[in-house]
Amino acid sequence: MEQKDPEVGTSEIIRNYGPIGHALREARGRFVSPRVLARALAAMLALSIARPIVAQTPGDTLGPSRGEGSTQRWWALFATGFASSILAHEGAHIAAAYAVGGRPSFGLDEGRPTIYSGVNATTEPRKQFVFSSAGLTVQSLIDEGILDAPHGSSRAGAFERGLLAGGLATSFFYVTIGRTGTVSDVDFMARTSRLNKTSITAIFGGLALAHSWRIAHNSRYADFFARPAPEGGLRVGVTLDP
Repeated sequence: MEQKDPEVGTSEIIRNYGPIGHALREARGRFVSPRVLARALAAMLALSIARPIVAQTPGDTLGPSRGEGSTQRWWALFATGFASSILAHEGAHIAAAYAVGGRPSFGLDEGRPTIYSGVNATTEPRKQFVFSSAGLTVQSLIDEGILDAPHGSSRAGAFERGLLAGGLATSFFYVTIGRTGTVSDVDFMARTSRLNKTSITAIFGGLALAHSWRIAHNSRYADFFARPAPEGGLRVGVTLDP
């Protein structure tokens, strides 16, 4: 969500790249095109998950059990897990703001729900960085904890799958189409640290790819990246629209 201090104002924070140590934004952009980076991440994700899913037998179930009641309950639990991951992301921003002495508040930015840090990003960039990085960091830690925790031989439940899906979806959003903008965590992290967008994308995108690979190669999460196709069979991986 949004990172800026409402008392400072949008224009002041967004235009003051120099004081925060990022006057060389144009030079950074020459190394890796955002579009190329996004497609590379998507291709790596597709390659990591395609092989294990194709190897599954036709008899594998695709998540929810058969039956309208059980299917609705499965998706309700999945949605609850997904929403819990998003709430953890936003809750981490709020907790981080208080931890660095800020006073977080809520509002709307061009109609979008916004969390303000209460920290002056221009004069206190390190505190702002802590606030901006907290959401993705906590979600990555949650996913890592779930994957590292000992489990039995049973398949993962809908809530657990929803938690993981929420973390992966948020990470892939912010390292692709969400890299730039007034509500971008990645953009604010780049403005308030010595890291550039490419480095931050590599860090959080790399973690998301590693988690995706582990999920795809763990029988506990069978069919995590698959869905039935209308013409029959399975659709796996991701789709890139031109």
